Amino acid sequence: MYWRWMLNTALYAGAGALLSAVVSGITGYTLAKYRFPGRSAVFNVLLAGVLVPAVVLAIPQYLLLAKFQLTDSYLSVLLPSVLSPYGIYLARIYAAAAVPDSLIEAARTDGAGDLRIFANIAVPSMIPGLVTVFLFQFVAIWNNFLPPFIMLTSDDRFPVTVGLYTMLNQGNTTPALYTLVVTGALLSILPLVVLFLTLQRYWRVDLLSGAVKG
Repeated sequence: MYWRWMLNTALYAGAGALLSAVVSGITGYTLAKYRFPGRSAVFNVLLAGVLVPAVVLAIPQYLLLAKFQLTDSYLSVLLPSVLSPYGIYLARIYAAAAVPDSLIEAARTDGAGDLRIFANIAVPSMIPGLVTVFLFQFVAIWNNFLPPFIMLTSDDRFPVTVGLYTMLNQGNTTPALYTLVVTGALLSILPLVVLFLTLQRYWRVDLLSGAVKG
């Protein structure tokens, strides 16, 4: 069952962080490069969302998903993790700094549409920022406990954090399980270490490109 929990956690963290990076990138780029009524209000709401602890939103999210009969499903863990106010804020700051307005105007002059500009110009320039959003969100979802603990009741859908917690509770009557819990907690950290080592090259490339520009 432990490896099933690890696979569930990889699914929640991988899919949730990827979707969050996509949503954050699109939203952050839009807020940074487009002028429209209410833009400042939207950004202020996002800033307020950064200050709200995720724990406060757990019960409202449960009640909302319960109305759509989505509790105790993979979507009940994935959907709340897609929208990250901090990720959008970070993507907006990075898009404003990394994507020159002059380059966007030149592309529009050449006849490129907004979607093409975003895909071919903005995204390559924002890669280090989007990788950062992905990594932050991946780690947050991987270590997530309370939302999946509230949302899920089936053992086969638990992430590793909730699964180890249930195993730890069983250790009250079976002391030998404590060793398994500690070993499982140690193993659950290894994917995060591998991910950090794999993605750090994007920050190194960004720093080198910044030094060359300087």
